[in-house]
Amino acid sequence: MALRSVSLVSILTPHQKTDPHVVRRKLLISGVVQGVGFRWACRQAAKDAGIAIWAHNLPDGRVEVLLEGPANAVADVEEWCHTGPHHAVVAQVEGKDEPINDLRAKDQEPQHK
Repeated sequence: MALRSVSLVSILTPHQKTDPHVVRRKLLISGVVQGVGFRWACRQAAKDAGIAIWAHNLPDGRVEVLLEGPANAVADVEEWCHTGPHHAVVAQVEGKDEPINDLRAKDQEPQHK
């Protein structure tokens, strides 16, 4: 199965880069989360919340998601990830903060080392 990425462009303003209320979170979601529309639905949830997202399937069956935007909106989407779309069965969501990095659309697969 080829890895696919889903992305949404959202460029932070210079003010947002230094706003303490803007965060970036990396999530690893496990369970039945591939082949059930998880990435697409997560993209929609992020779009509705007005935050940037990048998501892709990992070879081990998890979905990796990067979220960036206002802390409350990121928290809402992270909470949504604990349930996901109708056919998903989320077993665990691991999250960690990361430095703000102007999350932008990615057209290529990530380089894993």
